[in-house]
Amino acid sequence: MLLLSRKSATCILLCLLTGSISLAQDDTTSATSRLTIGGYGEAVFSRHFYSDNVFRYSHADRYTDAKGYSRVDLPHAVITLGYDFGHGWTFGTEIEFEHGGVEAAVEKETEETGEFEQEIERGGEVALEQFWVQKSFNKHFNIRAGHIVVPVGMTNNGHLPTQFFGVYRPEGENTIMPCTWHETGISMWGRAGAWRYELQVLPGLNAFMFNDQGWIHNGSASPYEFRPANTPAAALRLDWAQVPGLRIGLSGYAGTSFNNDIVTDERSRYADVKGAVLIGAIDFLYRNRYIIARGNIDYGFLGDAAAISSHNKNQTTMTGNPYPHTTVGQSAWDAALECGVNLLAWKHTSKKLYLFGRYDHYDSFVPAEGQSDVEWCNRQIISGGVNYYPIPEVAIKAEAGIRMLASQYNNEPYLAIGITWAGYFKR
Repeated sequence: MLLLSRKSATCILLCLLTGSISLAQDDTTSATSRLTIGGYGEAVFSRHFYSDNVFRYSHADRYTDAKGYSRVDLPHAVITLGYDFGHGWTFGTEIEFEHGGVEAAVEKETEETGEFEQEIERGGEVALEQFWVQKSFNKHFNIRAGHIVVPVGMTNNGHLPTQFFGVYRPEGENTIMPCTWHETGISMWGRAGAWRYELQVLPGLNAFMFNDQGWIHNGSASPYEFRPANTPAAALRLDWAQVPGLRIGLSGYAGTSFNNDIVTDERSRYADVKGAVLIGAIDFLYRNRYIIARGNIDYGFLGDAAAISSHNKNQTTMTGNPYPHTTVGQSAWDAALECGVNLLAWKHTSKKLYLFGRYDHYDSFVPAEGQSDVEWCNRQIISGGVNYYPIPEVAIKAEAGIRMLASQYNNEPYLAIGITWAGYFKR
């Protein structure tokens, strides 16, 4: 049996990942020391004490005594790779498998005259969430181009499972905005004193993919092999960190969204429809040895919401059409706060045990004039639980909560436990 040293094995891995590549040898640093490998992931069990029937809101009285259901899930499993080419040039990528990825297989059916059939064995998604090249000039100015994360809101700026207390990502931001929001574009970022800034130029969202339950959440998705980019957009984030342990962030997004698809609607009644999307958000993080507190307020506005709703509801329903055919609200908002106390802070140990509470209130459908409200889109969630960190890279989580809706609907209590991790194998 041939045994390889760790150094040799890493060299082989590098060759497999990068192929034949000519390295700029501007110093004596070895190629393997320039490679970064890491990732994060979650494995979850959840029990939902309410019905998941699609009619549970339109006919709520039928599901008052529903027994509920249980799930196991792999929300995210991610591998990250980075490489330093030297002279200020670096590369980064993040490959994400959501909910276990996608599995397909060809099987020979013994009960159907031996014919071959293609089977979908698992749902989920596989996504290239980041893929960029960066040129660093100094701490004040850097340029990054490729597929990048859009850092609007608290969760998009900190989406690792060790960066929030809940078993799943915070529901409000995860509902009304893409999360994690990633686009192909260009970013300029840097630091100046206590400030960090990032300005991005991106393709606009696709209004044909907006809906009532998720507002613009699906607007960054594309069912095609490419992403339509007929309209431009920009995102900006500013973070201030002058006070030890405290960070305050301001972020925003602006762009147009109508006709940003492979099919455009040139009818005269839509001639002036732009579908302007404006989002503003403020978030904060405070942490010390004893507590961690996080919070956010997000507000978004969609211009021409009534016209977009009319257009989307009347799109063709031919087989394979990827559009949701629902109305979309003129605005959406979210306000959330969570706080955890480290019960082991008074012991001199590297382990941490946080007892936390969280409140989240959001509405994914605030109607435009003349639109009917979708009242079940206004939700409050109260939850609490524990996060145990046996080591900094691993968190074992348990959470119990209840989603509260308007009085004509049934509330939705749940229980979830999970094990999560985030870290580097090599850096």
